[in-house]
Parts: sequence; C-alpha cells; structure tokens
Amino acid sequence: MRALATVDLAAIERNVALLAAQARSSQLCAVVKADGYGHGAAEAATAALRGGATWLAVSTAGEAQSLRASVPELPILVMGAVSDAELEIALGAGADVVAWSEYFLSKLSALGGGRVHIKLDSGMGRLGTRDVELALRLVGQANDDPQLQLVGLMTHFATADELGDQFFGQQLEAFRHWSDAAIAICPGVIRHAANSAALLRDDRSHFDLVRPGVACYGLDPFGSDPAEQRLTPAMRVDSYVACIEACQPGQSSGYGRSFIADAATMIATVPIGYADGWRRVLSNNADVLINGQRFAVVGNISMDNMTVDLGAEAGGVEIGDRVTLLGADGSELVLSEELAKRAGTINYEIVTSVSARVPRQYSAAEDTDR
Repeated sequence: MRALATVDLAAIERNVALLAAQARSSQLCAVVKADGYGHGAAEAATAALRGGATWLAVSTAGEAQSLRASVPELPILVMGAVSDAELEIALGAGADVVAWSEYFLSKLSALGGGRVHIKLDSGMGRLGTRDVELALRLVGQANDDPQLQLVGLMTHFATADELGDQFFGQQLEAFRHWSDAAIAICPGVIRHAANSAALLRDDRSHFDLVRPGVACYGLDPFGSDPAEQRLTPAMRVDSYVACIEACQPGQSSGYGRSFIADAATMIATVPIGYADGWRRVLSNNADVLINGQRFAVVGNISMDNMTVDLGAEAGGVEIGDRVTLLGADGSELVLSEELAKRAGTINYEIVTSVSARVPRQYSAAEDTDR
C-alpha cells in the first residue's frame, strides 16, 4: 500500500476520558466534524462515547446525516450555518441546530420545529449575533414557540489557545452575563462555550457542557507537545521507500530543482505527496523516520511523491522499508505540532489535510509504535 493512516481508537477513548475527568460535572460533547478531524467520524464517535462523551457535534447537516446511522439515539449538534435545504437535512437527521436570527427560528418552526441552541457572538466575529438584546429576544421567541425546543445557549472563544491573553476572559464574562439573563427567561437550558483549549485552560468556561475537538485526537490545542496535557496522538501516517537512486554533485531531485546535491548522496522516493495531504510547503522543510532514524525531505513535494536524502551510505535503508511521516519509530517521533510549526500552520490542518486517497486503518494502541 502506497500510504496508510493508522488511527488508534483506544487513544481517542483515553483522551476523551481524560477530558471528561477535567470537565468534572459538565457533560462532554465530542466534536467529530471534518470526518473526525481526518480520523473517521463514525469510528471516532464510537471511541469518544466509550471515553464518556454524551453528545457529538459536527459542522454541517450532511455530516449529521452521515453520522446518525452510527449513533441513532445520541444528541448531535450541527454547529455551522445551514441553508434552508440543509436545515431540512439536519431535521431529518434529528440533529440540534444553532440560531442567531429571527428568520431562522421562524423557518425552523415552519418546518415543524426542532431542537435549537441560541448563539451569542461574544467576540469571535463569525457566526452568532453580537446584539445581546436580539440574542435575548431569540431566547424568548424559541421558548414561546410550541414548535421549538430551546436546548442550549452557546458561544465560541477566539483566543482560548493563546495563554495569558485578556480577550478570553472578556468573552467568558460577556457570555456569562448574557446567559445568566437568558436563564432567567428560560430556566433549565444548558450553557456551553469551551473548546479544547478553554476546557484545559479555565474551569470557569465549563458551564454545563464542554465541546472539545482537537484534544480528543491527541493534539495539543496550545500547539505544544501533547504529552504536556497527557494527551496521546491518535493518528500515524506511513508510506514506504519505492526507489533509491544515487545523486551526484550538481544533480537534483524534484520539480524546479529546489534541491541540488553538493556532495554524492542517495535519494529515496516515497510515494506520497500533496494530493495525499503532505503539503508542498514541507518541501526541503520536514523529516521522515526510517528504521528509527530521521532523514530530511529534499526537493519539492509533488502531487504523488516526495524525495528523501539518505546520505552517501543510504543509512542502511532498503527499498520497501517503512517511512513514517507522522508518528513514532523507535525513540524518534514526528508530531503534528512539529509539522505545523514547519509549515507555518496549526496541528488541526495537518491531520485534516490527510486526504481520502490515504486509507484509514483502525487499531488499538498495542498495534502501533505509540
């Protein structure tokens, strides 16, 4: 197989159990949008439930529809914007939806009603309403409409992953102030705000429900080593050495000749590229692991292949040897956080970029190197 992503479901279960313990009395809603952050939504959801999740969240109506077959009873929250057509899909899947306008609540009611959460934009500047008075009117509208079931009050933090910033606290207090007023209108609804970073950063953000996403998969929401949060990365990505060729001084590898050898070396071709999710920005800017050793990616990563400098003696590497792009091999480890720093992005993008062309294989912890 040219490339394979192995997902450790036991790691997801352990991570969720750890987060649930951190959340204490709050319920845990595992976010499995974007196909479980690239890990597989249905499989990740099942592992999260074993770890103690009692809710699931996605971004789109289609994701809720696909997931519903695997979890026929559990609450599924569609957190993203939905069009009129998508609203019907979400309702057909028995999913909760999020509202921030009177039009949306009226449309929901006209379609026969459903479970709804009102979203205050407390500073993210994205979905939701910044208008506190409108948000309170929406609470009253949803509460008074017999077709609607007002389930929750929510917001989303913009800077929870930036330790020490002040804006997180401002958002937290804005949401608390608004939701206290909303609770007076409609007692008993749940409040939720915390993503992974907020959950780990500040107990005051937990309210009734927490919504961790990236931490469920063993990625550090603060972009550091997941081990600092006792999280276990759940995904590894492997390929293999398909070809080894000598490269003499002045010879090059890859499109654009971005790597030209200044000494004799051996170049391995690994059949994985940017169409598989290994982004071109990692050209001449990443390491892979072969037989427990680090080797540098050299030359421009192409759609289907990348090249690796093995050194003059080929480092004992042979054709067919496993190449680990993400994960552990012996004492060496390549984390999503390392790749994210090299690529100038975040760990979320590393795992969600692994494309459908890379098959997923599901295993327990003992079947992998970490």
